[in-house]
Amino acid sequence: SYYLKESKGSRRWLLFLEGGWYCFNRENCDTRYDTMRRLMSSREWPATRVGTGILSSQPEENPHWWNANMVFIPYCSSDVWSGASSKSEKSEYAFMGALIIQEVIKELVGKGLSTAKVLLLAGSSAGGTGVLLNVDRVAEQLEEMGYQGIQVRGLADSGWFLDNKQYRRTDCIDTITCAPTEAIRRGIRYWNGIVPKRCKLQFKEGEEWNCFFGYKIYPTLRCPVFVVQWLFDEAQLTVDNVHLTGQPVQEGQWLYIQNLGRELRNTLKDVTASFAPACLSHEIITRNHWTDIQVKGTSLPRALHCWDRSLHESNKNGKAPLKGCPVHLIDSCPWPHCNPSCPTIRDQFTGQEMNVIQFLMHMGFDVQKMAQQQGLEPSKLLGMLSSGN
Repeated sequence: SYYLKESKGSRRWLLFLEGGWYCFNRENCDTRYDTMRRLMSSREWPATRVGTGILSSQPEENPHWWNANMVFIPYCSSDVWSGASSKSEKSEYAFMGALIIQEVIKELVGKGLSTAKVLLLAGSSAGGTGVLLNVDRVAEQLEEMGYQGIQVRGLADSGWFLDNKQYRRTDCIDTITCAPTEAIRRGIRYWNGIVPKRCKLQFKEGEEWNCFFGYKIYPTLRCPVFVVQWLFDEAQLTVDNVHLTGQPVQEGQWLYIQNLGRELRNTLKDVTASFAPACLSHEIITRNHWTDIQVKGTSLPRALHCWDRSLHESNKNGKAPLKGCPVHLIDSCPWPHCNPSCPTIRDQFTGQEMNVIQFLMHMGFDVQKMAQQQGLEPSKLLGMLSSGN
């Protein structure tokens, strides 16, 4: 099932893959079915949905894509959009994420996609990883159907995870505490998950799980992909067992968090088009505040517009990047929320909004000590923090 908002005059199509974690064995899929039915079955989906952020048809909320044909594909396959297995004796569940995308494409061709100029496959969280896993396959499918003229691109939001060491190692009991590599390793077998051929060839048999991690699959992709990733992604911190609620953060956690930001920044340095703010958050492109976040003075819609233009220009004449229109935007400041345009943080217990300084104190951040390390007066450091320098 999918939702469609047609825009008759437009030859641009935006297909959005919803996110929502995954399950990787009978037990946690049963729990998911009991507690999050809408992520397992289409039975209770509403008849219509309202698009927000990049799916909005309001130019104020969505300056460059408001007029596109919009397709929202809800996530009911629980397999990071990778599965290709129907229900069998062995499994009570069908995992068909990769096949769902192919079927939707087939059907949309009859609804106007055949005359498209650009198809942007976008997604958030597990949907963002789904973009990396499926964008080349969508391009191949359209080529095989005889539509070579459609430019297929990807926009992966909050789906660029690291296969790093957890802050505290835990046994793989459920989706949230299982180390990302172990969860995906088990998941691929359970879902009969498929990964793109070019990525698969880079790894030994049985090691296909590597292709679920952005920095490993990205170099093998043919289609242009824009990567949007918070440097301090809440889902990443959750699977790494860093919990930021209740008591102040210990020094070990604080160092771990800063190191996570550094590692993530490193994996993005060769990504041509990227937007990575130093914020603690998760998902952005379908949020209605997505136009407010800036990196180095450029907003995300503007960066995507610049990317569109650069792809359009390079198709014509392979010129140098456009002046004043950056597409590689990564914050260099070192801790969560050192960027003043970050979304507001709320205390997870009280629901109260916090400013940067309150948040840092809540995190157990020692202003005196930090100032000393930076060779600054504490008051100067606080001034810099509150203005976001």
